[in-house]
Amino acid sequence: MNQKTPPVSEGEKHTAFVENVGEKGDGILRINGFVVFVPGVKKGDYIRIKITKVLAKVAFGELVEKLDPPKNPFAPKKEEVDPEIKELLTTENDSEDFGADDEEDELL
Repeated sequence: MNQKTPPVSEGEKHTAFVENVGEKGDGILRINGFVVFVPGVKKGDYIRIKITKVLAKVAFGELVEKLDPPKNPFAPKKEEVDPEIKELLTTENDSEDFGADDEEDELL
């Protein structure tokens, strides 16, 4: 048979986002593609867990702590935005008028 060894082991600690919540209310997350169920969390939580049980296709963990999500390393910092581009990111001083004062809008 072509069985892979699970990428997690009992006792290990991992950090991940909760991707979803299952029918029984447990949070579902993945570690290297391997599904781990964790009770007491909700979708979107960024958590540290401890693996408590590993089966062939899934694992179970317990919440160690809820964490602040990491910042996006690809997002530009405000001071790093090129001034010429910053001008394009605002609608201030735009010459276009999209107001409801147009005659066509009154007919609708």
